Amino acid sequence: MIAILATFVAPSIFRNVGDARVATAKTQIEALGTALDAYRLDNGNYPATAQGLGALWQRPAIDPPANWRSAYLRKPVPKDPWGQDYGYVAPGRVNPQSYDLMSFGADGVVGGVGDNADITSWK
Repeated sequence: MIAILATFVAPSIFRNVGDARVATAKTQIEALGTALDAYRLDNGNYPATAQGLGALWQRPAIDPPANWRSAYLRKPVPKDPWGQDYGYVAPGRVNPQSYDLMSFGADGVVGGVGDNADITSWK
């Protein structure tokens, strides 16, 4: 009886965990976007790809901007909900006037569907 019940309940629970991770990634991307915009206001442009998102936490060692004031985040740059680094490119390929910021989902590679789908700053 318990096994039968588990076959119906388990998929629902795992789907909710996946949905929570997607929601967390979207929220983190929004927060990182806000920090990137603050960085740009102070420094005139977004951190270069080589500087990466770490420029939001520590003054970049590569081409350090003159107007970098202090950390633009309260904590170090988080990993995505699957434990991977967020992808960051500036100028962006999709957004050449700003940046592309993305999580590659559960599989950690470009593309995918469901839990493996990319979560981006532009969608």
